Amino acid sequence: MKALILLAYVASIVYVHLRGKVRHKLTRQLTDHSTFLAPVNCFMYLFSKVPNRPFLPPETFPELKVITDNWEMIRAEGERLLDAGAIKRSEQYNDVGFNSFFKTGWKRFYLKWYDEAHPSANQLCPKTTALVRDIPSVKAAMFTELPPGARLVRHRDPYAGSLRYHLGLVTPNDERCFIDVDGQRYSWRDGEAVVFDETFIHYAENTTEKNRLIFFCDIERPLKYRWAQAFNRWFSRNVVAAASSPNEEGDKTGALNRLFGSVYKIRLRSKALKKRNRTLYYLEKWAFFGALLALIIWI
Repeated sequence: MKALILLAYVASIVYVHLRGKVRHKLTRQLTDHSTFLAPVNCFMYLFSKVPNRPFLPPETFPELKVITDNWEMIRAEGERLLDAGAIKRSEQYNDVGFNSFFKTGWKRFYLKWYDEAHPSANQLCPKTTALVRDIPSVKAAMFTELPPGARLVRHRDPYAGSLRYHLGLVTPNDERCFIDVDGQRYSWRDGEAVVFDETFIHYAENTTEKNRLIFFCDIERPLKYRWAQAFNRWFSRNVVAAASSPNEEGDKTGALNRLFGSVYKIRLRSKALKKRNRTLYYLEKWAFFGALLALIIWI
């Protein structure tokens, strides 16, 4: 039984790695978040109602039309957040979901993260917060900024129980400001929506001289059966919600982020070691994963 479970886990990792045209190097994939959630993600892919493709027509999700139709109201609240400096990098708080993005210029302001809205969102962007509250399939929502020269490195998001919606608010309306999903490129436009599967490898760049502000939502992936949908909702509520990160004091910090605050100190130490001695860094890294694998096999 133990061997069958291990084999199924390895098979799910292989499927995740080979899915799509663009792939990580094998060494990167083995330590990627998507590897640890590979069995859960394969469950989502197996029972998904939507096609296995990088981009999906926004019309597939008719409940999102009210968001797109209200883009000017959402833009007005987003611009006020920009003027107030509320859309920012996580300086005081760690953000396990997006921590690495801050180093290359990306900024965000959460409305909600797989849970109730943050008090700061209710206060600073009440109309947009109320709008998404009435759409059950919207599990997470935020404003995100990609300033001139900023970029997001190639990555795949770890959890396949959702799909991603982007709505252009204030964009360069330029081909040089884009997101590339599995080799297919899309450039944001003001008032235009796009939906994509964030578990395909993607990256983004803004090489223009203008700022890019969008509204960003995680949408529940439609699944074929009620019991599968129930599992997805349970997992979102009990695991993904634990990655909640605050905008400011008074907002909820999930358990994973509280743990990440401690682990991050170890991560900083590892980065310092990598600069000093790359050989020793990789020896430690692979010794850790080897010990973890041995523990899994032993259990």
